[in-house]
Amino acid sequence: MRQVRVLNRTRERSLGERVGLADRYWSRLRGLLGRPEPGAGEGLLITPSSGVHMYGMKYALDVLLLDSSGRVVALYPNLAPGKRTKVHRQARAALEVPVGVIDDTNTEEGDVVEWGVPEAAEEHVARSTLILERG
Repeated sequence: MRQVRVLNRTRERSLGERVGLADRYWSRLRGLLGRPEPGAGEGLLITPSSGVHMYGMKYALDVLLLDSSGRVVALYPNLAPGKRTKVHRQARAALEVPVGVIDDTNTEEGDVVEWGVPEAAEEHVARSTLILERG
């Protein structure tokens, strides 16, 4: 699975340095199910997605739902196993990160999130719309 670096551009804070990109049917379907709990700097970016569920999960996650421009439309800190987010019609991607990332980065609804490949992230951070258009 390809990895991306995810940045809260509004706050200039890293949301993850090694975030898996789930942009294919099977990778979106599986998500983090059956995988070890993500460590610091890890997570999963699911695109397209208008919401997620935690059915079958063994650990909680922080979940951010993003629109087509990368703007945070909803936050679900500490989403527990067996729970789910609401479906947000304007959401086009879901970012799943370890519990505490939302609080640690002071991320709020309305913040703009960008992502790109880690090697090129300093030179070029791909706008979220470029990836979302593929989905």
